[in-house]
This record gives sequence, structure tokens and C-alpha cells, in this order.
Amino acid sequence: MASPEILSLVKIWDHAPHNAFTDLTRFGQGWLCPCREAAGHEHCPATIRVLQSDDGNTWRSVADIGEEGIDLRDPKLSIMPDGRVMLLTSANFITDDGQYLTRSPRVCFSDDGVSYTAPARCLAEDHWLWRATWHEGVAYSVSKLGIGSNPRRGFLYSTADGLDWTYITEFILPNDTWTASETTVRIMPDGEMIALIRPDWIGSSHPPYRDWSFAQIEASLGGPNFISVPERGLWASARGKGEDGKAATILARMTRTSYEPALILPSGGDCSYPGLVWHDDELWMTYYSSHEEKTSIYLARIQLPAT
Repeated sequence: MASPEILSLVKIWDHAPHNAFTDLTRFGQGWLCPCREAAGHEHCPATIRVLQSDDGNTWRSVADIGEEGIDLRDPKLSIMPDGRVMLLTSANFITDDGQYLTRSPRVCFSDDGVSYTAPARCLAEDHWLWRATWHEGVAYSVSKLGIGSNPRRGFLYSTADGLDWTYITEFILPNDTWTASETTVRIMPDGEMIALIRPDWIGSSHPPYRDWSFAQIEASLGGPNFISVPERGLWASARGKGEDGKAATILARMTRTSYEPALILPSGGDCSYPGLVWHDDELWMTYYSSHEEKTSIYLARIQLPAT
């Protein structure tokens, strides 16, 4: 079976001491890539930097989003039906000595990809809405509830405006393992919703998305993302293990019941959290990594084999 091929790989951002947690989207004729900037992986405060590029080669900062004394994490972008950019992130409240207190989701909006509204709170405390996917005027996102030693639980929500979210169902994984964490959902042309779930599950459901089936996979995912590529099937990426058994950013073939690593990106240590876009017959992929000592943001352009 043919393997994916890296066509180009460039570092696009390393201005902060720690640059991480990316996403990627097309907006207009260009690109937007958000990331988190901080002194370190667990440091507070942290802000969201939004990068913009016309061609994918030259990137510039266009926005710096923050709340005083707050750790903003995991920015995720989506384009709303009315053409605006919606940015989801989580506001984590942490004491001066590093102890977690609480968190709640935040949402920002932009008409032009450059100027963003102030972060607005949505859902209740301890929730963390992750990546949103729009379908027929409605966005869907899984919120992870619980942190650290507490049981993590995943709840599927929907919204029409990004501010008011409606509960749909809870992800009850087999064997009563309430461990759903970071989750990306995508909707197939026939309306089926598929979910890639940290740490090691794939779920599927049909409208109204209340009843789910789950398959456990042989992987341990960090920052999972996937997309459906025309004539090439499902492709996913997350933090996994390289050939040396150490952390690496992985690109994998995916089905409703399987996750098969196909390419190890140049990466290591603190890494992953990819953004994925299919554009001009290439997979454009942002991710962060610390394999070159400083934790930085990278952009890979990848040729995928035809099925």
C-alpha cells in the first residue's frame, strides 16, 4: 500500500517561549492558524495567537486574544454559515502555585479573521468544548468534563450561534469506561457523524445522534483530529508513538473501526494537536513539536495516496 509523502515542511511560528495547540482553516483566499503562547505547557497566563497567511509560505500575527491571569488553551476554528470565523477555546483558572481551580469554554467571533470579539463564556464551569463542526446550519462539539484524577466524561452539544449550546447525549463508552476526552466529530455526506476520541475510541451515529456505537482502537491519542478526503477516505492525526517508542505526531489511515499509522512527522517530546485541511489535492497540516528544542509551530504539505 502506498504511503503519504511530505512535500514540504516549514516552521511558521516560534516567537513565544512555548508555542503549541494548533488548528488550521481556509478563510477567503488565505489561511488562519491559531495557537497558544505561554512560558510552558502548564504555565499561566497563556494567550491565543492567530496567524494569517495569503499563500501558506509567509505568516504574520493578526490577533492576540487573552484574559488577565487566565490560561487560554486549545484554540479551534470553524467557519459559520454566515461567513464569520468562530474560535473556541477554554479558559483555565489556575492558582499562583499551579493548582487547577476550574475552567469554562470561551468563544470569539471575527468578520475578517483579524479582529475578534472578546472571549464570551458558554456552558457551565468544568466544561471544555473542543473542536466544532458545522452541518446544515448547526455546529456540533464534544465537551469534556472532569480533569486530573476525576473521571472524564464527554457530552455532545449543538449550537446555531456559538453562544447557546443544546445537550444531545453523553458518550457512554463500553465497559462503563467514562473516559471520553478530546474529541473531533465530522459529518459524512449521508449525515452519519463519526467521532475520534481520546484516548482510544472511534464512535459513529446517525441523526439525531443520540445513539452511538464505539470501537476501541490500538492507539493512545493526544489531540486527535481527522478529515474525510475525496476518493482517499478518512485520514487522522494525533500524538502517538514513533518507531523509538517515544512521543511523535502521527498521520494515520482511519475507518469507523480502525486507526492505522501511515506516516511519522518530524516531531518529538511535547507535540501534536494538528490542524488538517484538504486543499489543491494536498493535505495541509499544522502541528506543534519540541524536537528542535524550542516548542514551535510547523506546517506540512502532504501528498496522500489514492484509494
